[in-house]
Amino acid sequence: MTDVTAPVPPPADLVGRAALVTGASRGIGYGIAAELLARGASVTITGRKVPELDAAVAALGEEAGAPERVLGVAGNAGDAAHRTEAVRATVERFGNIAILVNNAGINPQYGPLVDADLDAVRKIFDVNVVAALGFVQEAYRAGMGSAGGSVVNVASVGGIRSTGVIGAYGASKAALIRLTEELAGQLGPRIRVNAVAPAVVKTRFAEALYAHDEQGVANGYPMRRLGVPADVAAAVGFLVSDAASWITGDTIRIDGGSLAAGRHG
Repeated sequence: MTDVTAPVPPPADLVGRAALVTGASRGIGYGIAAELLARGASVTITGRKVPELDAAVAALGEEAGAPERVLGVAGNAGDAAHRTEAVRATVERFGNIAILVNNAGINPQYGPLVDADLDAVRKIFDVNVVAALGFVQEAYRAGMGSAGGSVVNVASVGGIRSTGVIGAYGASKAALIRLTEELAGQLGPRIRVNAVAPAVVKTRFAEALYAHDEQGVANGYPMRRLGVPADVAAAVGFLVSDAASWITGDTIRIDGGSLAAGRHG
């Protein structure tokens, strides 16, 4: 008798495809990289801190049982030279770049926007929006433009509805959602471009939003729990697969029902 409670392994539907996942040494990016590897893809991950990145590469390779399918390229997403190198290294190592996941993001600004440090706001937009476009440009020139592929931008429910406390971050994610739609219209039919918009996911990046009262925060969600990286990763795995071949320009909310319940994320 089949155990309906057992997790269903992902299909091996990405064999032969290479992916680049930015900001993937931990958290949501790491979960996405693990999902793509489980589906048979080869994966390059990026991160700013070399020790964390090296540890993530080793762990992902061990989990997948295929260390040869994992590559790490250290650097800052806001650095144009790093973007060029990450894409170049992916193609050189794996022979193609068929999948790009723009996950790298920062949020150094909290509180009222009227008091915001404008240099911090510029940095948020440079990493969260401009760098994402830069990676798309690099991937397009490196072969995705001719061979086709799929891009997923990791946005946020903060880009759909105001949060009140992380306004610059939310504005940057709203811009990323619009960028997703623009690119989908311009790059089809060979390249599909979609986004995912998570609510609070249990990661170090989002800890300040729930660490004070995790269950209390979770109780405000219809699903009565916070997200975990695997929740986002499963949706990304679907969006880059052939099962989503008629989906482009869309943003999938992965929020435990928070927006439907009137929450702000």
